Amino acid sequence: MRNLRCLAILCLSVVSANSVQAQRARNGVDAVTAAQLRDYLTFIASDELEGRDTPSRGLDTAAKFIAALCSRWGLKPGGDDGTFFQTMVFRRDKVASATTSAALGGRIFKLGEEFACAARPASVSAGAVYVGDGWTIKAKNVDAFAGLDVSGKVVVANYSTAQSPRGTPRTELKGKEGEDWLDPAANAAKHKAAAILFIIPAADSSAWSRMNRAMDFPQRRIVSAAESAQPGIPTFYASDVFVKELFAGEQIDGPALLAALAEGKPAPGFALQQGKILALKCTVDADVQTTQNVVAIWEGRDPKLKSEYIAIGAHYDHVGVTQRPVNGDHIFNGADDDGSGTVAILAIGEALSKARTRPKRSVLIVWHAGEEKGLLGSEFFTARPTVPIGSIVAQLNIDMIGRSKPAGDTKPVNKELTGPDEIYVIGSKLMSTDLGALSEKVNERYLKLRFNYLYDDPGHPAGFFYRSDHYNYAKRGIPIIFYFSGTHEDYHRLGDHIEKIDFAKMEKVTRTVYQTMWELAEQTSRPKVDKPLAASVTRR
Repeated sequence: MRNLRCLAILCLSVVSANSVQAQRARNGVDAVTAAQLRDYLTFIASDELEGRDTPSRGLDTAAKFIAALCSRWGLKPGGDDGTFFQTMVFRRDKVASATTSAALGGRIFKLGEEFACAARPASVSAGAVYVGDGWTIKAKNVDAFAGLDVSGKVVVANYSTAQSPRGTPRTELKGKEGEDWLDPAANAAKHKAAAILFIIPAADSSAWSRMNRAMDFPQRRIVSAAESAQPGIPTFYASDVFVKELFAGEQIDGPALLAALAEGKPAPGFALQQGKILALKCTVDADVQTTQNVVAIWEGRDPKLKSEYIAIGAHYDHVGVTQRPVNGDHIFNGADDDGSGTVAILAIGEALSKARTRPKRSVLIVWHAGEEKGLLGSEFFTARPTVPIGSIVAQLNIDMIGRSKPAGDTKPVNKELTGPDEIYVIGSKLMSTDLGALSEKVNERYLKLRFNYLYDDPGHPAGFFYRSDHYNYAKRGIPIIFYFSGTHEDYHRLGDHIEKIDFAKMEKVTRTVYQTMWELAEQTSRPKVDKPLAASVTRR
């Protein structure tokens, strides 16, 4: 009997192995190869594409390359007007330094050193009211604006607590934003203030660096044809010199206030002396530009299920060029970020075209533009989808799967980089138990990669759940999986070159994603969303 049982187990194992092999032969996964990935990445990460900035000639060239391959393989155009391109319009507002100013009485402050501002047109002449940290949190009985009349005034608030009110992470705030809790800017707008002025001590050099970069290299944002300047309350930032001048002779003077902020001690709000009038002006130079997502569809075989989609995505943009070359190199090639994801989903499209059969559901492949500028392409696509948003069953996002931690590497900057058979899997279990279980089942039956869930928690300090295009799908209730090999010493640096890519690893990860996609496309029912994202997570 024992021998019979062993023989039966052996036969089942052979049948199972043969079944997997047969499925691989049918679905085309073996068409994904390291050599194929290398060929495509050699072009996508080449100097000729000039870092694929959004927008740029290099990005447009990449889009045409992708579309030409999709057409050759027989994928269906999924963009505008029967094309593979979904055109998107975005606007970049830049602070015009020559005509932007801040003054108090006869004192004029220096832009970039003593004050900064967000790129919102403003011309304000008004008194000021200090509101401390500026937060309202009903659950904690906190209201920084209680008893203060800020209508038509400039609200002055501490910047240091703007993102983490009273020691509570923003993602843990309970209730409805705008009713149960308000941040300083929203509070100022609700109370009809003319502007908000955040205090940033000079010692906070990183914050000042961010403010100056935002003025010189502002983020793009999606706009409609009728949309104008960046919405929101006029926002300015004051350094120590400005603060000392503004609070001179007040019940808490500038040095005392700055010292209290440095020690993390709250200060009560109060109206500043009536004779102090702040003159704040911000003018903006606007630049309206266009670029495109690239969208392709592989239609499913099932008469009913082909109207549903498994979405596969990656961002094909990077960060362009620099005016400060290093050893003659001035191009951010972005081989890993996200050339690796770009060519992985190219390989998936090609493999689909070579499969002996089609999956039951359709496959929607989107190369998103503008991820590096604030997830712009995925924001645009999910707000203006070219297929019904409710028909997207799941979204699998690939962003940086090309690097492996070298053996013996002890560099702190490479500490979290995964190994040759390892990949971070983010979000697979967050919204859908079904999706998480299917993901692990496919991996166990196929290549048995090591799935690392280090970053799976949206509350992880690195915040990777919010930092790639899957997030905009998740916000709309679509379960997602984000595949990511980790940051490294060349992340957003000039050294992100193709010779550092582990193509054997890329093949394994891409094949795993492909098999997961296929399994999702073959399921009779879609993965149930049994753990919807909390409102505080979707609003981050």
